[in-house]
Amino acid sequence: MTYLLGIDVGTSSAKTVLMDERGRVVFTSAPAYEFRTPQPLWAESDPADWWQASIAAIKELFAKSGVKPGDIAGVGLTGQMHGLVLLGAQGDVLRPCIMWNDQRTARQCATLTKKVGRARVLRLTGNPILPGFTAPKILWVAQNEPEIYRRVAKVLLPKDYLRYKLSGEFFTDVSDASGMSLLDVARRRWSDEMLRACKVPHSWLAEVTESPVASTKISAAAAKLTGLREGTPIVAGAGDQAAGAVGCGIVKTGVISCTLGTSGVVFAHADKYSPEPQGRLHAFCHAVPGKWHLMGVQLSSAGSFQWFKSNFGGEEMARERAGGPNAYDALTAAAATAPAGCEGLIFLPYLMGERTPHPDPNARGAFIGLTLRHGKPHLARAVLEGVTYGLRDAVELMRGLSITPTEVIASGGGARSPFWRQMLADNFGAPIATVSATEGSAYGAALLAGVGAGVWTTVEAACAATIKATNRLRPSPAAAVYRNYYSHFRALYPILRPEFAALAKTVANQHG
Repeated sequence: MTYLLGIDVGTSSAKTVLMDERGRVVFTSAPAYEFRTPQPLWAESDPADWWQASIAAIKELFAKSGVKPGDIAGVGLTGQMHGLVLLGAQGDVLRPCIMWNDQRTARQCATLTKKVGRARVLRLTGNPILPGFTAPKILWVAQNEPEIYRRVAKVLLPKDYLRYKLSGEFFTDVSDASGMSLLDVARRRWSDEMLRACKVPHSWLAEVTESPVASTKISAAAAKLTGLREGTPIVAGAGDQAAGAVGCGIVKTGVISCTLGTSGVVFAHADKYSPEPQGRLHAFCHAVPGKWHLMGVQLSSAGSFQWFKSNFGGEEMARERAGGPNAYDALTAAAATAPAGCEGLIFLPYLMGERTPHPDPNARGAFIGLTLRHGKPHLARAVLEGVTYGLRDAVELMRGLSITPTEVIASGGGARSPFWRQMLADNFGAPIATVSATEGSAYGAALLAGVGAGVWTTVEAACAATIKATNRLRPSPAAAVYRNYYSHFRALYPILRPEFAALAKTVANQHG
């Protein structure tokens, strides 16, 4: 039996999935690590933690699965996008990775946008330059940590740092590179114009390939540390969202995906490069060669519900520790007792700023409409509804580009809740389903490894052979209620935006 390995360098764990040639998952592991927020809206992670967690996961795989190193035909990589990993000339990590959800670079985004021109940036990269992206982080380091900047020899994305540790070589793929503000997304190659504007030499960047390409191999040093067979192909892989879409079968028009992870993502396949004119949706290269995708990103999706549980779910967490029900399930059950629309209570899910459709690092979370009638069930439901309304913003933008979803595939931790999935169906106006494979981006990375290793001829063929939709839910009468409250949700951000900016300035002044 032939096996394929997918590794996801995520925000808080290195998830490893081992599948067989029929697409069946035979082993998973996800050693955890932490990221840090040393200042408000900052987020950093130590790449050494990713590497040690990956080693531990691979060793556990061999210890518990019974699979031998020679049985693994290929390794596929995926991970959090946009993160800035800086290496020195000896391959040493120069500073902690500045992560995808870090929002410190608003000033650098404005500087680069003015230098290139907003319309030109959109034409070249398919996206505005946003605080989460990689290029403005490079400029931030140049301006704030010049002693580190002077030592830079390589700029890598998180999954590509893992590739370097596994192989000693530098490669990336078009989907992940699309989120750096350095790639000519239409032509699927580095943009000389953007590199000049950012003062990034070509030598700093990894070679870019299509996602299913077997770009390098496991080195002798990595084989000794992990137990993998030296020479095992490493496939280029993809950014976590493109890999997750492959893992859900989003490789043709009409079917879109909605990922309810720490962040929330609405993802649509595109046969042609067709960026949203105002840059309110991301236009990236897909992990399918020669294809693209449109994507709306919400920075705090299931992360908003996690925040609510951590701060207001003390009773539920205590009962869980005592052997009771899962705290998330208990809070969701309570939320279901409140009526749709929460009797006028609306939650804005902008706890880490926002990206789609409001690319605003100053946006803040808020409960609007509180009255004495509202209790914890209303608050819990309002959080779920607010996140859903924010994701609906992306779906409505896609409809404006004539992308009409015939079905939505839900994935991520939040998608385990039938209550939340029904809420999505009611707001999106389309059936919601899950898929037989539930391991997300790591599963997609393993499928890409299978294509690169010759198990399947194309990404489309890999998905057709392994992925089936299940648990389909259709819109209910609650859709009419949500339609009314969604209009109020959409009206709130434009009203509050000036105050969000003023509040951010006050906080910045306080911190010097």
